[in-house]
Amino acid sequence: MQKKNDILDIKTDNIKLHKNKRLRLWEAFIPIIVLVILLAYNVYIYKDDATSGPNQFALIFAGVVAAVIGFIKNISYSDMLEAVVDNVKSTGSAIFILLMVGALAGTWLISGIIPTMIFYGLKILNPTFFLAAALVICCIISLATGSSWTTTATIGIALMGIGKALGFPLGMIAGAVLSGAYFGDKMSPLSDTTNLAPAMAGTDVFTHVKYMAYTTIPTIIITLIIFLVLGFQHEAAELQDNFALINSIQNTFNITPLLFIVPIVVIVLIVRKAKPLTALFIGTILAGIFAVIFQPEIIMKVAESDTFNFNSAYKGVMNAMTNSIYIPSGNAILDENELFSSGGMSGMLSTIWLILCAMFFGGIMQEIGALQKISDSILKIAKSTFGLFASTTFTCIFFNGTASDQYLAIVVPGKMYQKAFKDKGLAPENLSRTLEDSGTVTSILFPWNTGGAYQSKTLGVGTGEYVYYAFFNLISPIMTLIFAYFNIKIRKLTSK
Repeated sequence: MQKKNDILDIKTDNIKLHKNKRLRLWEAFIPIIVLVILLAYNVYIYKDDATSGPNQFALIFAGVVAAVIGFIKNISYSDMLEAVVDNVKSTGSAIFILLMVGALAGTWLISGIIPTMIFYGLKILNPTFFLAAALVICCIISLATGSSWTTTATIGIALMGIGKALGFPLGMIAGAVLSGAYFGDKMSPLSDTTNLAPAMAGTDVFTHVKYMAYTTIPTIIITLIIFLVLGFQHEAAELQDNFALINSIQNTFNITPLLFIVPIVVIVLIVRKAKPLTALFIGTILAGIFAVIFQPEIIMKVAESDTFNFNSAYKGVMNAMTNSIYIPSGNAILDENELFSSGGMSGMLSTIWLILCAMFFGGIMQEIGALQKISDSILKIAKSTFGLFASTTFTCIFFNGTASDQYLAIVVPGKMYQKAFKDKGLAPENLSRTLEDSGTVTSILFPWNTGGAYQSKTLGVGTGEYVYYAFFNLISPIMTLIFAYFNIKIRKLTSK
């Protein structure tokens, strides 16, 4: 089926569910085992640099192993290549959004937008309640925009800067930002996944949102409590001298509330259903104009020019959009943390490389029927109602870790389990809720998934650093299983 509206334009009719009886279960697992071994060894050898090339090759190598199995099973090269191409096509918008986020981050830095957000954040936000405040702010923005990616690319970057200045661990800050961002991604009717999940399950979006609130509200409350506790445990002695930090920011940039016009425009555009790519592009151009108006000295530094004229202004803005830049503040804390630095569009290339390699692996695994074989085997042992919920949850997480794409982790399990839920007499909103509780939110837990790769690069934090603090994303699939096990709010078809 194909779902299409102003918010969502995702083609799902090209996603095939294979019934490849020729493939044995142990054969389906071979490429996954190879991939896991290579990824684990890469992390052991390269640590945080594993995503700078080694993991990309691991995905390619595991994909080739899958292709060899496909050849043995008489699956044609052209069919496997077509599956890879289709997978890559599905990530086209994500790749361009990544590039635009890089450009936006650069222009928001040199224009003073991010420094201004950090400046006022340090003045307003109480360090003890910072993590909880970051969570709530991201919840509100993501609910309004319906986009976790837009939330982290805008307010998320600023909150990372504030948290770093306050001395919080990067992973902890990112965990709060991502928890809030994915709350809105799940609950907002503007979100693509919030529209996609009910479309796959066979229900409407508003029934889906209402039913999803049963598991999502307790999860976000638990998450809020955890971040409040972590905030109180953050000793006052560990906090940095806010006065010195504020002075350093003010001495480096021209700080003015007028700079908030740009992020407000971006948020309004998203709320009014503008495409994320369009909103980010406009935000980038506006920030470039504001940089010329408000930060001529910064422009000259970035352009490496002694004079401020049209050529230096153009070069400064273009450098910020496309290349790595660093603006020293003279404050040891700010400079050691490289708070005022950006990779531009070029800084996103390693992430795009990772996504393309993940799509190669996922496409071939799907075409040879390996993913379907494993999922079918799981479904066979799901005899009870709880077993069906658990199988759906595991399958969604499994697809996020193997197909490496959040949409596939919703679409394929949604198609697979729709009939099983109906046969059990379960209303379709049970399935749609489970798809979101386990498919949408767990994409960021895998560094090679499009979601994990994007968020890690955007926030400047390794997946291994934030995964322990992304409480909302970790608790959501557990919460849906708890509700299923105790038969809480499990709606039957006959009750409708």
